Amino acid sequence: MTEMVQLAVAEDIGEAEEVQAILSRAGIESVLEAAVEHHPRENEDAPQKVLVPESSLEAAKDAIEAFTDPDELVAE
Repeated sequence: MTEMVQLAVAEDIGEAEEVQAILSRAGIESVLEAAVEHHPRENEDAPQKVLVPESSLEAAKDAIEAFTDPDELVAE
């Protein structure tokens, strides 16, 4: 099994799903994982890690850059 590595941290599940959709269009597998411990009964969206296979990390970065408006990018 390929090791999954962090590509990005999204502010909430909606943003994480947008990133996942971009990766899917590029043919890159991804999974979401809570970035912080979150109580399951809370209604508030928690930040999400977007994970990709280590072998796809560079392609994933390229896909995000290609499918994202530069004005929407936030400096890390």
